[in-house]
Amino acid sequence: MKIQIINGPNLNLLGKREPETYGSESFENYFEKLKSRFASASLSYFQSNVEGEIINQIHKVGFDFDGIVLNAGAYTHTSIAIHDAIGAIKTPVVEVHISNIYAREEFRHKSLITSKCAGLITGFGLEGYAMAVSYLVNRK
Repeated sequence: MKIQIINGPNLNLLGKREPETYGSESFENYFEKLKSRFASASLSYFQSNVEGEIINQIHKVGFDFDGIVLNAGAYTHTSIAIHDAIGAIKTPVVEVHISNIYAREEFRHKSLITSKCAGLITGFGLEGYAMAVSYLVNRK
């Protein structure tokens, strides 16, 4: 089973950026733990601050992988293009957010991508990624 994790803008700063909201652990460190936890799956990781690169990665893996875990960051609330990219592929996508987007600023309450995703996990910190991977591993 091949699962691609895609993180969007500013998530390269996890562990440094607003630790009261996003925690103090880097994603790279967490990803190593995630790979150990789901050793039966082949997990890969991609991060970009550039919308087009995220879309290109969705296209690249969207027909061959078994699942995508996507934290589109702020693009969640602005990107019709990412919405359309998810709709164009066959691979199921689980939308993840580290913080509870509904407990934050009102502009974060609207996701433009949720309607194309298999599900949404929000507010459980980095554990949300494990929840998404678990869903994808066990869905077949």
